This record gives sequence, C-alpha cells and structure tokens, in this order.
Amino acid sequence: MPERWLQIKGDPSVRQFLFEQHRAQSLFDERIDAVHAVVAALIARKGVFHAKIHYSSSQLTCWFARDPFCYEKFVREEVLARDFLERFPDSDYAGRRSLLDSGAMTRLLSEFKRLRLTDETVYLRNAAINVINGMINMTFSCDGTHYIDHETFIAELDKFETTAGA
Repeated sequence: MPERWLQIKGDPSVRQFLFEQHRAQSLFDERIDAVHAVVAALIARKGVFHAKIHYSSSQLTCWFARDPFCYEKFVREEVLARDFLERFPDSDYAGRRSLLDSGAMTRLLSEFKRLRLTDETVYLRNAAINVINGMINMTFSCDGTHYIDHETFIAELDKFETTAGA
C-alpha cells in the first residue's frame, strides 16, 4: 500500500471565491445513508474494488474486478432503485484481497458523510475508495484533492476538521 499522503491544491480561482459559495443539496445528500449502503454492498458482495461517489452531481462510478479496464457510471435515482444491486452477480476481487474490512469501510463512509454535510462552505465534493491498494481520494469544494491511504486518513482525522481541502 502506498504510504504517501498527497495533497494537491487545484484551481486558484476556485479557492479565491471559496467563501462566496455554499453546498447545494443533492439527491445523494438527501439519501446519503442509502447511497453508502449501496456502495458498501457493491464492494462487499459484487466485486467492486474501486468506487467513486460524486456527491454534488449524484453519480457513482465503479470498477468491477470482472472487467477492471472499464468503469461503469450510474446516476441519481438509478443508484437508489430497489433492484439496483440485483443487476450485478455476486463476485469477488478476482483473486485479490481487500485491505479494508467491513469496520474500516463503515468508518470511511461515516467520515465521508461528516465531511460532506458538516460545513456548507468547505465540503467534500467526491470521494473514492480502492479496497485493493487501500487508497482513498477526496476532492473538496475549494478544489483541493487528497490522495491518502485509509489507515493514515483514520489516524489523521483531526487534520480534516477545518483544513480539508484548503
């Protein structure tokens, strides 16, 4: 697992107007627990090894072990449809092992929720989890992006209280 925490500051013009913007409520925000339950199930049972949740635009991008070179994109109500998970066969990671157990997954999704909903100005726009290499990446409203292994992220949560993407 990479042990590097990489923070990339994005477009300076976005950071310049950070305090003039506010998070707009999205469908994924309104149903964040349901979205997270779907993501957890896709990872635990359906062979998704990398998932990216686009909270602001209510999109979910998944990489399945059965076809790792092609990602699949799902949008808005589609993700929350009652039969969404049944579309996919139960699967594993094609001989690979997840570095995240269910407890770590629950903790990550809980922290993503906190970072998305706690502050109306500095907030999580999207987050990705890769269970094979243990890395997550998060992009914030100030256009700052973090690439960090899940263990360091959990250990350093205090750094994400007020300086998430600045």
